[in-house]
Amino acid sequence: MDMNLYGPRAVLAYKNFAANKNISHIGLGVAAMNTAKSLNARRNNAAVTPIVNAAALRARLNDSITHVVVSAPWIPSSEWQSIISDFPDIKFAVNCHSNVGFLQADTNGMKLVREAMEIERGSSNFHLAGNCLRFCNWVSRAYHAPCTYLPNLYYLDSAMPRAAASYGGGTLRIGAFGATRPLKNFMSAAAAALEISSSMRVPMEFWVSSGRNEGGSGVLDSVRAMFHGLPHVKLVEAGWQSWPKFRETVRHMHLLLQPSYTESFNMVTADGIAEGVPSVVSDAIDWAPQHWKAPADDVCEIARVGRMLLADTHTHHDGLIALMRHNAEGLTAWQAFLND
Repeated sequence: MDMNLYGPRAVLAYKNFAANKNISHIGLGVAAMNTAKSLNARRNNAAVTPIVNAAALRARLNDSITHVVVSAPWIPSSEWQSIISDFPDIKFAVNCHSNVGFLQADTNGMKLVREAMEIERGSSNFHLAGNCLRFCNWVSRAYHAPCTYLPNLYYLDSAMPRAAASYGGGTLRIGAFGATRPLKNFMSAAAAALEISSSMRVPMEFWVSSGRNEGGSGVLDSVRAMFHGLPHVKLVEAGWQSWPKFRETVRHMHLLLQPSYTESFNMVTADGIAEGVPSVVSDAIDWAPQHWKAPADDVCEIARVGRMLLADTHTHHDGLIALMRHNAEGLTAWQAFLND
């Protein structure tokens, strides 16, 4: 079979921090899988591979591959210089997976971004990319350097629910998921959930992911203190789950809260849409419906938007339309990269 039958053959690689061969439920792996499935549904030829270092990427390369996109800046620049020299017929890109604000948590990442700009200036087959237009625009304006836009794509299959997960009374289940990082703003999400429960006078379970404390080790302790002694609320720590299991957990929710201070996509919001569950988001998640958005630092407004979404049994359609629009625009950007 001709591997180039449907055009360029792309490899989407990400660092497998878990070091599990051929499988990872890390966010970058889930994002790469969704992007590859979305591209392949449009008759592209994309594959996903987890790697642990530059040598593993080299071992994956062969003459049938035309494009390689590595998620996040983590491969040393000296290794990149060697790889792009040894494989001049392959077009490479390092795709920054977050907006500018998140780089404060990774000073080495910022250093590698700067070095990637220099590598691109001195080569013909290497590109700095970003999965967020805001990031790409900043690179262009701040450094007068190119930055290719390669956004996350979310694969929407035929198994999606046709009705919303509406709240009809009883225990209200609200989720705020993701790795425990200060920039995810989980404390405000918990406070808004508590206000929703109190104002609606209903018992509430507040569901969170646990097991990945990335600079936010005290966050859950603070949430526990906020809820301590209140008989109508319960903190449920779901643990870090495989993506299929996580989708089942999301399906169990009535509402999601994702008021992040900075984001470039937010997979949890897309998971909620796929399961018929709306999200209150900040304006950092710019592709979401406008009426799903609340100021990240205004807990009362997050709660107000949450109550509105709980009362609107048709709002999941708005989320689906917004995600489909994002996918369509994103596919155009990816096709431009793959066809160049």
